[in-house]
Amino acid sequence: MIFSSGTKKPKIHSSAYVAPTAVVSGDVTIDAGCAILHGAIVTAEGAPIAIGADCVIMEQAVVKSSGGSALNFPVRIGERCIVGPHAYVVGASISAGCFIASGARIFNGARIGERSSVALGATVHISTVIAPGTRVPMQHIAYGDPARIVSPEHAPDVHEALNFFETVFNLEAGEDVRAQAATAYARFLRKAHAQDAPVGDGTHTTKNSPRRSAGDEPPKAQIAEVDGVVDAMMLELQEMEHRRAESLKKKPPR
Repeated sequence: MIFSSGTKKPKIHSSAYVAPTAVVSGDVTIDAGCAILHGAIVTAEGAPIAIGADCVIMEQAVVKSSGGSALNFPVRIGERCIVGPHAYVVGASISAGCFIASGARIFNGARIGERSSVALGATVHISTVIAPGTRVPMQHIAYGDPARIVSPEHAPDVHEALNFFETVFNLEAGEDVRAQAATAYARFLRKAHAQDAPVGDGTHTTKNSPRRSAGDEPPKAQIAEVDGVVDAMMLELQEMEHRRAESLKKKPPR
């Protein structure tokens, strides 16, 4: 589904594929050759999202930006990146040629250098800067600038080193900071999504549809074409049926 948010609506290249069950909302730009797969959510909440050419956002992944009057966390994903199933990317910048594996988490203000990878279940924490070509191993945590990479048992130390609520929610630490964050975030989201509306019929057309300018509403058909990919089993069944029909033709009448 394609949604406008306030005055902003997605700009999706005509060669990109957006699955019917994916959600793309607000100030989102998706470049040529991208694939946004089933159940993925790409939503801009007060700051833009830009996804470069030939990227894949896989099933159930979440990519979101966030921006208000005090803080602004856009998302930029360079060309030829993969964001794996159930990955979570919020307010971060990912350079070209990166691989974000299943269940990885990348938080506000993080910057990941080109050709880097974040493995299964790994975390790149707030404001972390990852050098080009870095690999964050499975379940490990990267934090700081420049990044330190530690194993999961060091999570309490990482927590002490970060000021999460001030960085993300602009709130000073305190006993009730979590409740304050919930109240403030709910207020922000109500305002950010108050005027959300489907664009057209909420679907997007790919390769065979007429060309359109970047600001046009997506057309009203969802057509997914995969060049050169065939269902071998279906071809085999069709061939068997053809041979059966030919055999019947050759049998003499009774």
